[in-house]
Amino acid sequence: MRGDGKPVNTASRNNKEATNMKIGTVGDNCIDSYKEMGKAFPGGNPVNVGVYFVRLGGEASYVGVVGNDEYGEFMKKCIANKGVDATHIHTLEGKTAVTEVELVDGDRVMAGYDEGVLADFKLTEEDIEFLAGHDLVVSSVYGNVHDSFADIRAKGVKLAFDASDVPEREASKVAVKNCDYFFYSNDDGDTEEIRAQMKKYKEEGPELVICMQGEKGSIVYDGNEYHKYGIVECEVVDTMGAGDSYIAGFLKGILEGKTIKESMHMGAANATETIGYFGAWEVE
Repeated sequence: MRGDGKPVNTASRNNKEATNMKIGTVGDNCIDSYKEMGKAFPGGNPVNVGVYFVRLGGEASYVGVVGNDEYGEFMKKCIANKGVDATHIHTLEGKTAVTEVELVDGDRVMAGYDEGVLADFKLTEEDIEFLAGHDLVVSSVYGNVHDSFADIRAKGVKLAFDASDVPEREASKVAVKNCDYFFYSNDDGDTEEIRAQMKKYKEEGPELVICMQGEKGSIVYDGNEYHKYGIVECEVVDTMGAGDSYIAGFLKGILEGKTIKESMHMGAANATETIGYFGAWEVE
């Protein structure tokens, strides 16, 4: 919703029905390894957003890279099993990215990260053309594709970017100038400093700036108004994937032409479903 109270105009360039909306997710994937549990789960921001978008009834594709190891095959199989188009996943010689995760009172703590073959990932012209066939493309600060955002956007595709808790990183600074929806995380609450920061990011060009604040809810700035929304209460098992779930739900609402507040509710409700189990998403 803009400052005048009207919904943001996010109609697809192809005028597709909302139920047929398809997003392209691109960039990082990783195996979340819970050593204390002796279990490993597939994850990574773009992958998670794609899986959650499909869970909400949409369609999604994922473009990325895995290693030619056991985890790589596991990742591709799990993504495809969730109904996400995995036909544009590249395989390189080496290791699939792995994040070591520890749970502290239900909250996940990153204990280590091996980027693996993702360090060498670059989009091809074919990848960019493939992504251009979607209604919206989503990536993150760890995806190594920010330098291709301008090329993708030039194709007439809307872009969303998750800067995580490092919005001042160089990748985020590049992406904010070439995206429509700029997400980042900060749990300081609704402060004057946060509002000033969101205004600064909005002036770089995105249509909406979204600050995700965990148990404090979220704030969206549209250039005229700061919209606030809380959380949907639930029992927390594992917070892994909560932010990515919010992004998927929020974007689903925006693509369907819902108001900002309605979209924020969809994001919060989707996050609630995710944090009720271990891992970013349940493996079939």
